[in-house]
Amino acid sequence: MSWSSDVGVGAPRGAYAVVAKGFFLPGGYVEGGCVTVEGGRFGLYRAEVPSGMAVLDLGRARVAPGYVDTHIHGFLGHDVMDADAAGVGEISRGLARHGVTSWTPTTLTAPPDQVAAACRSVAEAAADGSTGGAAGGAHIRGVFLEGPFFTEAHKGAQNPGYLLAPSIGLLEAWQEASGGLVTKVAVAAEAEGAPEFCAAARALGVSVFLGHSDASLDEACACVNAGASGFVHTFNGMRGFSHRDPGMVGAALGLHGVCAEVICDGRHVDPAAARILVRARGADGVALVTDCMQAGGMPDGEYLLGELPVVVSDGAARLAEGSHSLAGSVLTLDRAVRNVRDWGAATDEEAVRMATQTPADANGIGGICGRIAPGRDADFVALDDGLHVTATYISGQEA
Repeated sequence: MSWSSDVGVGAPRGAYAVVAKGFFLPGGYVEGGCVTVEGGRFGLYRAEVPSGMAVLDLGRARVAPGYVDTHIHGFLGHDVMDADAAGVGEISRGLARHGVTSWTPTTLTAPPDQVAAACRSVAEAAADGSTGGAAGGAHIRGVFLEGPFFTEAHKGAQNPGYLLAPSIGLLEAWQEASGGLVTKVAVAAEAEGAPEFCAAARALGVSVFLGHSDASLDEACACVNAGASGFVHTFNGMRGFSHRDPGMVGAALGLHGVCAEVICDGRHVDPAAARILVRARGADGVALVTDCMQAGGMPDGEYLLGELPVVVSDGAARLAEGSHSLAGSVLTLDRAVRNVRDWGAATDEEAVRMATQTPADANGIGGICGRIAPGRDADFVALDDGLHVTATYISGQEA
């Protein structure tokens, strides 16, 4: 790749045009042309470079929007529940090396004061300039509260001692602690008052996803009708499908107007299950997430997910004691994109969309990221023909 003399590597000056083999645009993949960037934001896609404009020539690379991970707990030995702003910044910078330009730090079921502390640390990291743009780290786009409003029957790697009934009061307290960054909260659909909670959370501008739940199809439908917009790591942590009891999986496959997260690491779901989900919902209704914990990017060994001991071996993270359930993953989003393509669940264009536009829209941040479109942050990745990330750009600057 090469910059014109008017654009310095990592610090472009003024407007420039990105030239590449092709572009993954909102309407689909197109060959050739260019996309303009000015002031850290995208301009128009054009057939030709505007006269006199500096050029960033990415050669045979294909350009996609920067990846958007909306369910991730940690990376490189750091956990959001550490309540350490510096650690959150390190996660941001590590994720950028895997094409992630926007992420939603995700909490776990824990005592309310610990969740609040984690929210405050994310707000501190987002405010201190350690992420995005010149800092080289992925933008923090919000906070996802994964817990404590779950059922013990499908708690997964969540501490059952801290499970609580849905509470708008707690949500408001955590929203205040985060400085208004909470964009997403999860709830078990069968919990008493769950539909009312969904409606109240949506009124606060927070997306609601259903998960860690033993709900019936009717209970899930009641929450969707009240404002819930998606499902947490579909197939995992939820009542399975039966022809006489469709359950939560049936809801994730069949309800209209919702988004289904899926962890495509080859451990959480069989490739055939991923293919079924994408065929049922389409790429606009499936969001690739990692659910990555602190062992992501680290060697096999012993780690923690919140307070729970975890052993990572051969690419799988499992609770060290008791059920040995999967405890998050060590997946990266660039690998998830390649997996879903390699499994025959999606085309290149669909795989990219499920890691960019779909999660951004489902989490209420589609107006600022997830698309190569005028006015969005100029976050983009260069991909080779195998969908490997060869370069990441955040707010128009190389990370």
